Amino acid sequence: FMKSLLSDLKALEQMIEAGSIESDRRRIGAEQEMFLIDRAMRPAPIAMELLHRANDSRLTTEMGKFNLEANLSPQNFTGRCLQAMESEVNEVVNIARQAALACQADVLLTGILPTLHQTDLTLDNQTPIPRYAELNRVVRRMRGETFNVYLKGLDELRLTHDNLMLEACCTSFQVHLQVSAPDFARLYNLAQVMTAPILAVAANSPILLGQRLWHETRIALFQHSVDERSSTRQLRGHPPRVSFGNAWVKDSVLEIFREEIARFRVILTKHIEEDSLAVLARGGLPELSALRLHNGTVWRWNRPCYGISDGRAHLRIEMRSLPSGPSIPDEMANAAFFLGLMSAGIDEFGDISHRMPFDDARENFLAAARQGLKAQFTWLDGQSLTASSLILDHLLPLAHQGLRLAGIEVEDADHYLGIIEERVRRNQTGSQWSLKSLAAMEGHGTRKQHLRALTASMLEQQQQGQPVHTWHQAALSETTDEGQSWQTVGQFMSTDLFTVRPDDLVDLAANVMDWKHIRHVPVEDDQGRLVGLISHRDLLHLMAQGLNRTSGPLAVKEIMKTDPITVSPDTPTLEAIRLMRQRQIGCLPVTDQDRLVGVVTAQDFLNLASDLIEAHLNQNRSN
Repeated sequence: FMKSLLSDLKALEQMIEAGSIESDRRRIGAEQEMFLIDRAMRPAPIAMELLHRANDSRLTTEMGKFNLEANLSPQNFTGRCLQAMESEVNEVVNIARQAALACQADVLLTGILPTLHQTDLTLDNQTPIPRYAELNRVVRRMRGETFNVYLKGLDELRLTHDNLMLEACCTSFQVHLQVSAPDFARLYNLAQVMTAPILAVAANSPILLGQRLWHETRIALFQHSVDERSSTRQLRGHPPRVSFGNAWVKDSVLEIFREEIARFRVILTKHIEEDSLAVLARGGLPELSALRLHNGTVWRWNRPCYGISDGRAHLRIEMRSLPSGPSIPDEMANAAFFLGLMSAGIDEFGDISHRMPFDDARENFLAAARQGLKAQFTWLDGQSLTASSLILDHLLPLAHQGLRLAGIEVEDADHYLGIIEERVRRNQTGSQWSLKSLAAMEGHGTRKQHLRALTASMLEQQQQGQPVHTWHQAALSETTDEGQSWQTVGQFMSTDLFTVRPDDLVDLAANVMDWKHIRHVPVEDDQGRLVGLISHRDLLHLMAQGLNRTSGPLAVKEIMKTDPITVSPDTPTLEAIRLMRQRQIGCLPVTDQDRLVGVVTAQDFLNLASDLIEAHLNQNRSN
């Protein structure tokens, strides 16, 4: 495979030198990724059944069974191409939606599904295709340890995970722009610079596993999800496979491909029958299959692509940082903004690498991901600008000019770029809408109810086809199927836990119970493994025995139950209720491979009953 990979690179070099790469036509394209959700707004792992029902060659799999991807038709970048692309996105999403409805599910466009749980990210939900299984096996072997994620925004998230399914948390709307070989370096560098302000106004992924993190959390999460570097390679500063890059491209796309081969080990192979140099010598067009496969396992946020269309070889820049959603008009507005800036940027700025240090471009990108429209950028020639002022005062006029130069209909350009302008003026990106909606629900209901209501509102308003700057805030009154929201313990267990260690004082456990009005405190070791449980009843028993001793402090390990009954996150709710009744216990610790991940109590089941009765009464009133 490596021999074929090097041969492909040499063949591409010869094609570029001979002028064999198409340069007299500019096309655009896109890939639409999406989530599949059930009636409770939770992930629905039905992709294989849905694909069978839909029977549309544009639809294909992704890593998770609750994800889909649609590959859209290429369009010549002129005239009504943006409107044509939007029509096709609507068409293919509706095809997927009709197939999903037959499976009691639906389709949602969002960067990260707010209602995802870590328990959804098991290999049982990985799409049963050899490519995904092999990718998971090889990356885990190379890494040699679990995946550790630490992210901080309004909230903080620390988690460890043992497989690649974190990637399934992320869906995007990937825009492709065909470019000529001589123009590649300047246009690729331009795309690198423009990615930050485009991402700032497109941010739509602020919530991961219930925590409010970056405005575009996908950027950090995706890097973690496929990071094959061992701790030793990380300490050496070896770059991750998901990155913004490390330097400007000086002359050619070959620089990126050479970097990928030199730095990143081959992790997927297949049998390559084609001798690309021999095909080229016969006057044919090589597929460059080995190069394309390896390139597909290095996830630059702006990725170079090689392809063949209408009998001619071409190069593309794939912008991968844009999230899916929050609506199809929003996605097309993001694409129009990118394409307009790419069309006019070279004439406006010349060689942009001479006007900005690469580190500033990368830092702008990270600032946009973290803060969205609140980001402060170091712009060309050292200017300091907010994302909002840069977009309104400088980039929107330039994008209008670029779409006009490309021959895009004025009505379409005004429509799509008008969505960008209103989003900035009203200060409402998809991320801002989500965060403002959650803030408005504070003090009413639980966080899980907030996330279901948020997702339900997102689905309803997305299907109305209106851009996010017009959306009303989500509210707890949004209708969801409450019954399906409580089928397993993992869907409603408490994860905000107060725990003690075996050597802690019993006095500490008693005070925690008093302060937090709880009746049970799990006991875990330093690795997060459940080793015991101490209850309010244990403390009463201690007092009744007169063991409030003066001979020395009493440790938790001396009175804790060392063999508490536990359940896993996927335990059916009814089974957990029966278990608690049979054993006459008021608390069930929830463990995953001996590690404490949550707790369910009798009070949780009372709350559950109350919620279900209220939902039933509300449904009767609405009927």
